[in-house]
Amino acid sequence: MRAAIYTEFGGPEKVRIKTVDIPEVGEGEVLVRIRAAGVNPVDYAVREGYLKDNLPTEFPVIPGWDMAGEVVECGFSARRFSPGDEVYAYARRPVVQHGTFAEYVVIPESYLAARPTNISWEEAAGIPLVGLTAYQSMFDAGKLQQGQTVLILGASGGVGSLGIQLAKATGTTVIGVASEKNHQFMRDLGADHTVDYKGNHVGEAVKQQVPEGVDMIFDCASGETLQQSLQALKPSGKLVSILNHGTDLDTAIDFSYVFVEPNSRQLDHLRALAESGKLRVHVSQTYTLDETVEAMKQIQTSHTTGKIVIMP
Repeated sequence: MRAAIYTEFGGPEKVRIKTVDIPEVGEGEVLVRIRAAGVNPVDYAVREGYLKDNLPTEFPVIPGWDMAGEVVECGFSARRFSPGDEVYAYARRPVVQHGTFAEYVVIPESYLAARPTNISWEEAAGIPLVGLTAYQSMFDAGKLQQGQTVLILGASGGVGSLGIQLAKATGTTVIGVASEKNHQFMRDLGADHTVDYKGNHVGEAVKQQVPEGVDMIFDCASGETLQQSLQALKPSGKLVSILNHGTDLDTAIDFSYVFVEPNSRQLDHLRALAESGKLRVHVSQTYTLDETVEAMKQIQTSHTTGKIVIMP
C-alpha cells in the first residue's frame, strides 16, 4: 500500500509518500480500505514531537487518526462487521505508529462504528476525532445539560464547529468565539451568539450578552482568549480545555483537561445525529495522499474553517 511516512520528529518536510507492506490482521482486528482520512491539528503536534512525553512513538510513523472506509478482512473473533461494510473510526492506538494517511489500516474492531450513510466519505472522515473530542469534553467531563449556556472558544474550527451542533442538539444556549469572518458560519451551525476575539475583551463581550455568566467554557483556543473569557464563567461553572493543562489557572476553577479516546458507542450516537440532520461537517478542502505535506502545512496555520481531508 501507499502511505505517508516520517522517520523522525520535525516539520512537514519530514513526510514522504512510500510503498509499504499492508499490516497483518491480528486477533480482534480488521483491515479497512481507507476512503478518506480527516486531518487535525494534533497530527502536526505529534509529528513535531510536542507530545512525545505523553504518547509513545515507534518509527517509522504513518500519521493520521481519523478515517472512513470499507472493511476488507476480519481477524479471529472480529465478528461485528463483515467485508464490504462501511465504517468510520478514531484510530489512535496506545503507541503512535500505524495511522490513517494511507490506503489501508488495521484497527481493533472495537474502535469501529458503522458510518453515517447520508453524507460523503470525506464528511464521515471529518467526524470521529472532533466529534468525540467535543462530546467527551462537554458531556463526559463538563456534564453539560439542557437549559445551560456554553461558551465555545475557537468555535469555527473542527472541534468547535461540532461542539456547537452537539450542544444545540442537547438544548443548550451556545456562544461561539472566532474571528468576524466566521460568525455567519457559526450562526448557520446553530450558535445563538457570536463574539469576535479580535478587538474585543472576550469576557466583557460575553457578559454583555449573558450578564449572569456561562455554565461552561469549552476551550479549543487557549491563550489570551481563554484568560479573558474566565470572567464570564459562573462561580459554579466548569472549564474544559483540549489545549490547556491547567498549570496557569486559578486552582479554585472547576477544571478538566481532555485528550480524546476511541469510543464506538459515542460514534454510533454521532452517526444517528448526522443521519437525522442534526450534525453536519463542513469540509473546506480535500487533498490526495500525494498532497499530504500541503494538508499538514494547512492545518498548522491554525486558521482552518471546518475540516480538511485526505483522500488516499
